[in-house]
Amino acid sequence: MQLTTALCEQISILLQSKKWMLATAESCTGGLIAAACTELAGSSLWFERGFVTYSNASKSQLLSIPKHVIDLNGAVSETVVRAMAAGALANSNAQVSLSVTGIAGPGGATADKPVGTVWFGWCIQGNTYVECCQFKGDRIQVRASTVVHALSRLVTFLHA
Repeated sequence: MQLTTALCEQISILLQSKKWMLATAESCTGGLIAAACTELAGSSLWFERGFVTYSNASKSQLLSIPKHVIDLNGAVSETVVRAMAAGALANSNAQVSLSVTGIAGPGGATADKPVGTVWFGWCIQGNTYVECCQFKGDRIQVRASTVVHALSRLVTFLHA
């Protein structure tokens, strides 16, 4: 928890210095990233909103992702995480977004998408960055690793 607090403090400083707001779009983490951000007092100055889009239907309804895009690519894919990041910006007043979709386990895995597969997306100033990671451990460990990685990379991108 200390690491996520430190990361969120850095994000707070970086976003406020640019007068930017953050929106999150989360699937496998179920809102843990938004919760980490809003643990900080005063986070309303830089955290605009969080979308918890666990189901495919919610990805379509809340983030404006066409159903056929999810059906064609699968919810855990580069295409969908890009669309989630774009949808978070389009459906908020934020200038920066962070999205995650993955398989935390223990079920839901396939041969090409094992447990621990997580796609990340970040949109900053019209640039979209994506990354796929494979985390080890149980559901709790995969979700915790996802939160730390998402926030750590956001700090890196905001410094660039």
